[in-house]
Amino acid sequence: MANIIPKYPLASSTNGEKITIPLIGFGTAEYPFGSSSKSMKDIILQAIQIGYRHFDSASLYQSESPLGDAIEDAIKLGLIESRDDLFITSKLWCNDAHRDLVLPALQKTLKNLKLEYLDLYLIHWPVSVKSSEIELPVKKEDLIPIDINSVWEAMEECKKLGLVKSIGVSNFSIKKLELLLSKANILPSVNQVEMNPLWQQTKLREYCKEKGILITAYSPLGARGTLWGTNRVMESEVLKEIAQKKGKTIAQVCMRWAYEQGVSVVVKSFNKERMKENIDIFDWEISEEERHKISQLPQHKGFPGIEFIWDQGPYKSLEELWDDHI
Repeated sequence: MANIIPKYPLASSTNGEKITIPLIGFGTAEYPFGSSSKSMKDIILQAIQIGYRHFDSASLYQSESPLGDAIEDAIKLGLIESRDDLFITSKLWCNDAHRDLVLPALQKTLKNLKLEYLDLYLIHWPVSVKSSEIELPVKKEDLIPIDINSVWEAMEECKKLGLVKSIGVSNFSIKKLELLLSKANILPSVNQVEMNPLWQQTKLREYCKEKGILITAYSPLGARGTLWGTNRVMESEVLKEIAQKKGKTIAQVCMRWAYEQGVSVVVKSFNKERMKENIDIFDWEISEEERHKISQLPQHKGFPGIEFIWDQGPYKSLEELWDDHI
């Protein structure tokens, strides 16, 4: 099944190397973070066998080490020829979102993964904390303003050093992207954000498309059963009706819808059958009428990021964090 997941060319790199990202990735975030670390390696190996080639991690998730072990085993078992067969993403947590800490954080991530380079490294949130702890929720009193431009400058240096092929951001609003782009020498290739039929991100998608930034959708099914999850997506009557008519699952309808929006998607399920279903979306389509029904769904953000709001901090309201798009 590996060959059926289409790839998308990311914004060109500094040395002209063509980098392509598989449009469906396998997410390794769970809550409590690290709670499946013992079985995570086997879950990832199973995902590789099923056909996933993009794996999404982060220092916060505590999944880098088991992912590294799984990559090592996958090569030994002949599931892949080399590390180059995979696309590996990780993210810089808020405690390291300071210019002088970006490179050491990436080096630690690479050590955890036992890799020489990442395919994609993202600034996890437009947030800095003064604590050295990697934790969520963060301590409110540790919240300090992020210097987006200097952090991005350090990300660019990591790319120039060859430690990462592409750099990008996560949870960035249009306004925060504009601030970054005002000084950037290398454009972010990806903005990974929450996106599903109940949080469609239309304005942000249009902006990113215009700038050549690929949106990667996380929580494409609403992240039910997590710290920030919601059942609204999987309980939507409109989506249920479309799924029944198509003979598909609601999850497949959500995945196909996202794929048809021209974004890449990171989906997480540790159930083997659902892992297969989530990439079985390429030989059918959602009709124009069905797309219209989905476009009319009431919008609700599942993870607003209230953890980063503090009346004495840099973001005193959700409107300040998301620049009114909430």
